[in-house]
Amino acid sequence: MSMEIKPIRDEPAYREALQEITVLMETDPALGTPEGDRLDVLATLVEAYEARTFPMDLPDPAMSKPRSTSSPS
Repeated sequence: MSMEIKPIRDEPAYREALQEITVLMETDPALGTPEGDRLDVLATLVEAYEARTFPMDLPDPAMSKPRSTSSPS
């Protein structure tokens, strides 16, 4: 794993981090090892990038349709 760990600021860096995460997950590194720490840090950076880039608003409960509890006739 030669990628220098740095903030993810754009799509190419995001894809590169995802690719490295995939490789690391296939080796299933133990926690506390250099590879396990690298996986942990990369996953945290990806999560932060996704939260900024692909924000997800919570649904408005007032806009949801109530479910009918009666069975159709």
